[in-house]
Amino acid sequence: MGQHLGMSTRILTVEDDERIRTAVRMALEEEGWDVEETASGEEALDAFSRQPADVVLIDIMLPGIDGFEVCRNIRRLGDVPIVMVTARSDSHDVVAGLEAGADDYLRKPFDPKELSARIRALLRRVRSDDVQPNRIHVGDLEVLPEEGVVRQAGDEVHLTRTEFRLLLELAAADGRVLSREDLLEKVWGYDYFGDGRLVDVHVRRLRTKIEPDPGNPRYVTTIRGMGYKFQG
Repeated sequence: MGQHLGMSTRILTVEDDERIRTAVRMALEEEGWDVEETASGEEALDAFSRQPADVVLIDIMLPGIDGFEVCRNIRRLGDVPIVMVTARSDSHDVVAGLEAGADDYLRKPFDPKELSARIRALLRRVRSDDVQPNRIHVGDLEVLPEEGVVRQAGDEVHLTRTEFRLLLELAAADGRVLSREDLLEKVWGYDYFGDGRLVDVHVRRLRTKIEPDPGNPRYVTTIRGMGYKFQG
């Protein structure tokens, strides 16, 4: 957690277009990061299993295994921050990428500086543990912030770092409603860009894990036109 944002940060990229791959690698190396570039999903999964990265950047449109499958596979292996890249304007791609386990997404063509800003925000969030509400025990839900443990009806629930941070921020709000903009800033560290769908999809994923009936949430409720609220 205390690791600094220096040369020790490894970024794995998977992109089949060599020009884009090279441009991304050069831009990221300029920021001082180590970059391992791969050209296919198979290559990326092999590289990740050999040496896990700190951040993974995945293009959705790949030959062979597509980006969604790469994302699902990497997400099963760990909590590493994942950024999906899409060339299509179809919002279905964005939502499907987030549902597959991505923390964020970028559309092509993107500005390398924006990519770097997103990665820095993700790394800051991963290494920041300033949100530490007290132990939460509501109904069958138990959250132990210091141990990073969540239990539902006594069974431990595995949350990604983003889902865990989202739950902590909502719980720390002490019954107040948090808007999508509040959550983008608090959870993703975005004070000048961001997409409300990031919040909506992550809330949906969080509910499937902690709610006894995700379609009728008991803990994380939607306040129409305002945002989300944790019911303590």
